Amino acid sequence: MLKSFAIDLTPDNTEYVSRGVDLTTATAAPANAPARCPNCSQALVQPLLPYCPACGQETRVRPPTLREFAQQFGGSYFTTEGALWRTLRLLLLKPGELTRLYLAGRRKHYVLPLRLYLTISLVTLLLIRIVTSAVPVHVDFGDTGPQAREQRNLDIGVGPASAGLKDGVFFCEGLPAWVCTRLRARIDLDPKAMGQQFTLFRDRFVINLGGAMFVLMPAFALWLKLAYLNRRMRYTEHLVFALHVHAFWFFALALLLPDWNWLSAAVFVAVPWYTFAAMRRVYGGRRGRRLLRGALDSLLYGLTLAAALTGVAVWSLLV
Repeated sequence: MLKSFAIDLTPDNTEYVSRGVDLTTATAAPANAPARCPNCSQALVQPLLPYCPACGQETRVRPPTLREFAQQFGGSYFTTEGALWRTLRLLLLKPGELTRLYLAGRRKHYVLPLRLYLTISLVTLLLIRIVTSAVPVHVDFGDTGPQAREQRNLDIGVGPASAGLKDGVFFCEGLPAWVCTRLRARIDLDPKAMGQQFTLFRDRFVINLGGAMFVLMPAFALWLKLAYLNRRMRYTEHLVFALHVHAFWFFALALLLPDWNWLSAAVFVAVPWYTFAAMRRVYGGRRGRRLLRGALDSLLYGLTLAAALTGVAVWSLLV
């Protein structure tokens, strides 16, 4: 029941009441109070209520303080989003459970698949960029005199095409003229400039790798659909599984950065085990058939991965 207040229930105020707005929070409007909602331009009645009855935005808008800004960021991501920690716990400890829950309709309490994948992949790529940038590239060409330059050999082959240096002379076969021109500008250099080009190539490769994943992940889902064609599942259902699995793979990739042998060995064992365990939980089926389907998907994805990494390397070298 509303407390007694000196408020005239005009039709506009009746609308507030019908929307469930507590009129006891209404206050007298200050001299600079807005006449319309800053967000949707809805006319505001007096006394001024804290929220617009049309869109729900605050009627008294002001720039946030630094503390409020930090609370908005942290609260939005770590509190209401969820279930971030619950999502990570399921992702890391129960392979395939996030996918199973999502396909079963439980989506409110966990970070959505695409957002989870983007968050983990972007953080991992950023860490890779930081770690690799801290390691200088050293290219030892030995003797750099005129005779040594004439003896330099380098061969870059992509299918039937090839380019490089033979006895210090640049060659390019089976490639378009503009590609040969760019390759010559990257390869036919003195040793110091060549070392700088290697550094730039490394940085460009890491940057372009993130874009390549948006080709690899849908391809992985497509191979899954082919492997489980008899299940009559939608492609997007396989895509959800691909997003969760790739999110774990990126997390595992981040664990390789410290370059600890024991941790690297654990990662290389955990990745295939995790993937097959996730397939068992999501797709089920007999072990033998699941292994055959997993092997088929791994073969097709491996070929796609090799082609994608080659394309990234060539693009990073040319651009």
